[in-house]
Amino acid sequence: MNYQQTLSYLFSRLPVFERTGAAAYKADLTKTLTFCNLLGNPQNDIKTIHVAGTNGKGSTSHMLASILQEKGWKVGLYTSPHLKDFRERILINGKKIPQAYVTGFGKQYIKEFERIGLSFFEMTVGLAFDYFSKIKVDIAVIEVGLGGRLDSTNIITPLVSVITNISFDHMQFLGDTLEKIATEKAGIIKPNVPVVIGETQKKIRHVFIQKANESGSDLLFADSLYSLERNQTSAIEDDHLIVDVFRDKKLFLRDLHSPLLGFYQLKNIVTVLGVVEMLGKTGVSMTGNEIKRGIRKVIKNTHLSGRWQIISFSPLTIYDTGHNEAGLSEIISQINSISYHHLHFVFGVVKDKAINKMLAILPKNATYYFCNADIPRALNAKELKIQADLAGLTGDFYPSVLEALTTAQKKAGNEDLVFVGGSTFVVAEVL
Repeated sequence: MNYQQTLSYLFSRLPVFERTGAAAYKADLTKTLTFCNLLGNPQNDIKTIHVAGTNGKGSTSHMLASILQEKGWKVGLYTSPHLKDFRERILINGKKIPQAYVTGFGKQYIKEFERIGLSFFEMTVGLAFDYFSKIKVDIAVIEVGLGGRLDSTNIITPLVSVITNISFDHMQFLGDTLEKIATEKAGIIKPNVPVVIGETQKKIRHVFIQKANESGSDLLFADSLYSLERNQTSAIEDDHLIVDVFRDKKLFLRDLHSPLLGFYQLKNIVTVLGVVEMLGKTGVSMTGNEIKRGIRKVIKNTHLSGRWQIISFSPLTIYDTGHNEAGLSEIISQINSISYHHLHFVFGVVKDKAINKMLAILPKNATYYFCNADIPRALNAKELKIQADLAGLTGDFYPSVLEALTTAQKKAGNEDLVFVGGSTFVVAEVL
């Protein structure tokens, strides 16, 4: 099989959570451990940073990888899902895993995939660890797929464990309270491994303190130490947000530039700064200039995409992969900071989200273009419109994401704003 045939085979034969949801979710580390043992446990050969959280873990992982690249290291980066190309999930210094490596790995282990009964994600985790070990990366940043405690990535002992924040998402797997969700994500905390929590949340702070104490792990709430101040009003046309960084209320870094324009990225930068500090205690130190260069060059170094990204100025068209209530709330806050005449909102979701909560916070004075990504897990656009009507939203449904976007851009005036979001997979089809 060539690369495309290999990928098609894996997608068709191995359960894929991103496409089908609950039926493909494997809440058990046994199969991952079995497979990685077959591979020679490559996860034990590499230094790692483990990043969990409800929102922001992808951006945080990319920024950390970029900073480490600016240190001159060979840096692996494992994230999910991908937007355009499966190989986006597995990078070394921003370069995608070669097609030939994926094909060769599939050919070598195809019988084991089926014998063990691996999911697509479990296979991909094994592939990533195998590749990073064979290429001998200096360090790898590993993003959790879902939850933490039972996620397939949770077989590593990292230098630092990171949890960005906690909000409601995947409740059918992780629990229906913030405390239950926090407990699942705290499952990545390992004995004597330092822990960074990006965002202090009073209701669940105790969960992390208790788990860290039980594990004998140093614990840092990043936002209790670091803060950012925007020192320049950034218009939407600017290609950077510019902030001053304060550590313990004293100036730490001046004029830090971020090409990630979402205001929510400021929280992620704080998390990253906390991780850098904890890494220093493990012997991995970084200079202020390496931090500044890494964040400024994160898109160039790691090709991060889909975060408050402008694809057109006439009309102004922006997309973002925020896909739950907390993520959309941040997006809406930033939309409200923009000057525009009318909002055209291209919107699609997957079935297993808290859709009513998402619909309840969307602006009522916008025109909606309901759509669904071409995956079984997506909520049908017609059904989405019915639910949106009940929430007081006005719009029509469309047979595809691209038709919804094209219609929105045609109807929008030059002073209007077109926003595309609600699902990572909607954004992926735009790309």
